[in-house]
Amino acid sequence: MCTGKCAKFIGISLYPLVVISLIANVIQFFPGWETEPIQNPAEQMTPEVIYLGGVIGSGLLVLIPAIHIQATGREKGCCTNRCGMFLSIIFAAIGVAGSVYGFTVSVVGMVNGPTCLYTNTTAPTNAPPVWGRPFATELENFSNESYLFNQGIWDICQYPKDVVMFNVVLFSIVLGSSAISLVLCTIQMLNGLFGCICGTCRSKN
Repeated sequence: MCTGKCAKFIGISLYPLVVISLIANVIQFFPGWETEPIQNPAEQMTPEVIYLGGVIGSGLLVLIPAIHIQATGREKGCCTNRCGMFLSIIFAAIGVAGSVYGFTVSVVGMVNGPTCLYTNTTAPTNAPPVWGRPFATELENFSNESYLFNQGIWDICQYPKDVVMFNVVLFSIVLGSSAISLVLCTIQMLNGLFGCICGTCRSKN
C-alpha cells in the first residue's frame, strides 16, 4: 500500500473514533441519565468528566489531524505531496498527544470511580448521605481489590442510579477509542516519514 492510500485509510478511520469519544464524553455529563449533577458540577460531577478527555483529547485534537491526514491521501490536492506528508507528521503528533490525554483521563476516571451520593461508613449512625467518591476515599474499607472487579460494592452509590456502571462503560469507550486513535496516529507519523522520503505515489498512478 502506498503512503497516500495509507494516509487516506487512517484519516477516514479516525472519524468514527472521534465521534464515539465525543458522544461518550457528552453522555457522561448526565450520569444515570440524571440532569441534577450537571447543575452542580463542582460537587456532584466526576472531575475526569469535566476534564473533557473525550471531547478535547480524543475528540477535537484527533479530528483536526484526521482532516489533514485524509487530505494527504486524496488523488489531487495541495496536501498530496512530500510537504503535505511532512505536515501530516506534525498533525499526527498532535493526535497522539490528544489520544494520550483522553486515555489518561479515562484511566484515572475508572480507577477513582464516580462521584455519587453515598453513606459515609466512618460517619455517625443515621448520618445523611453525602456526595463524594467512595471508591477513591474509602477503598480500604471495602477490600484491597479494585471496585472494578467487585460489583458487590457498587450499590454503595445510592444516586444517580447505576452510576458506577454508567461510569465504567463510558470511560471504557473513551479509553478504547483513544487507544485505537493513538495507534493510528503513531502509524501515520511513520507513514508520513516514508511519504516525505518517497512521496505519496498518487501522482505515479
